[in-house]
Amino acid sequence: MSAGWTTVSYVLGGLLAGALLGYLIDRVAGTGKAFLAVGMVAGAAGGIYLIYLRFGRGSDDGSSAGSDHGSR
Repeated sequence: MSAGWTTVSYVLGGLLAGALLGYLIDRVAGTGKAFLAVGMVAGAAGGIYLIYLRFGRGSDDGSSAGSDHGSR
């Protein structure tokens, strides 16, 4: 799977999972749509964090993951 589709699926998956969890909490607690909104934001943030973990961190030797500076 390409990196673009991976990033989109992480954000959408997190968004949908957070929305579902927030919806279920709202149904049980009877709070309208408060936890739905919080769940969507938290899910999207979680998806972005997963993208950072997969693509954003540099390698252990201090160089960035995608750069080839000084490798030639």
